[in-house]
Amino acid sequence: MKKKLFITIGIIIALACTSAVGIAVTMMNAPKHPSEYKIGIKYEEALTSDKPMLAVFYVDWCGYCLRFMPKFNILSKLYKDKFNFVMVNVEDKENVNLANDLGIAGFPTVYILDPKYDNRVLLSNSIYQNLAKFRVELDRYLRIRKLLDKASE
Repeated sequence: MKKKLFITIGIIIALACTSAVGIAVTMMNAPKHPSEYKIGIKYEEALTSDKPMLAVFYVDWCGYCLRFMPKFNILSKLYKDKFNFVMVNVEDKENVNLANDLGIAGFPTVYILDPKYDNRVLLSNSIYQNLAKFRVELDRYLRIRKLLDKASE
């Protein structure tokens, strides 16, 4: 009986150690800055496209930005045919004027930008922190854009 108990405890300890090592390796390989995600295309390229863009404005030192990037990555795969995805590092000197024009004051800031209709939609963090709510908002925007496209025909 004691032998079975020791074996069971040994197996449990071995599994726990294996899981801890796996988690540590995953954490070591995980991106440490939002810019390491490399999602989407450049802002200038998105401006010339017919699709609206979903743009995230971030800084590399922002923990919230880093935690948001996996959601942004998921959305970029789900909506790749409907939106251009753009990452804008606000600390990059090339992006200062754009950030000022949009009034970027906190991070991350997420906009739907539509060059075709000169439209800007600022998404609240209560929307973009919840993936289901985020998808509802993106789908709503696409429905409205479709109506605009039909009206302009």
